[in-house]
Amino acid sequence: MKKLIAGNWKMNGTQASAMDLISAIGIGLDENPSLTDTCDFLVCPPALHLTIVKDAIEGTNAPVSIGGQDCSANDNGAHTGDVSSDMLADIGCEYVILGHSERRADHEETSAYISEKAGRALISGLKVIICVGEQEEEREEGREFDVVAKQLRESLPNSASAANTVIAYEPVWAIGTGKAATTDDVAAMHSFIRKTLQEKLADAGDIRILYGGSVKPDNAGDLFKVENVDGALIGGASLKADQYLGIAKAV
Repeated sequence: MKKLIAGNWKMNGTQASAMDLISAIGIGLDENPSLTDTCDFLVCPPALHLTIVKDAIEGTNAPVSIGGQDCSANDNGAHTGDVSSDMLADIGCEYVILGHSERRADHEETSAYISEKAGRALISGLKVIICVGEQEEEREEGREFDVVAKQLRESLPNSASAANTVIAYEPVWAIGTGKAATTDDVAAMHSFIRKTLQEKLADAGDIRILYGGSVKPDNAGDLFKVENVDGALIGGASLKADQYLGIAKAV
């Protein structure tokens, strides 16, 4: 399967910088068309910038999908400040990221709540990227596999399948810290995730499992050689077109 190169722009940028970034990505892909032979491309801008980024992608025919960074577990209605999965689908989103460690920590989102969100997103026709990963102290205590297994089992909705679900493993201690898990760490966890998915899903072998945690062009090549690493969920490096595309070139 092709690697999924997913950029999570987080809470960054202005309309102008978002336009500049997606334009630079489009130009880079136009200059390196062979990248689409091995990779699928996704960007997840802040909600306020989704429409302008989507319009820019359509205007240049860049082979890039667009996704939201979160959605509500509720249908449309009296939920001030929330964005529904129907709204994301309506403006052309194909994916939504759910359960990112920053949402789990900053907004105290539980795996059960993430499963509700994922179920609602799948009803809207979106594909979900469900994030799992352990804190540094949990790894130091040797509980990383138990933590990730519990998150997986409780975050996946019953309607999940390889066609509509992606898993992103993001060791929390490696997000935005400059630290990256070793290839042995990644190999062990991604293999474990695959086996855990097989307990619930008949097509678990076809689900993409992304690695997220300080992925950069200089370490992406080694990470992509690891079995069961089917792409990357990229934070800071996705805010620079040359780094985002450099990660794809590492494939």
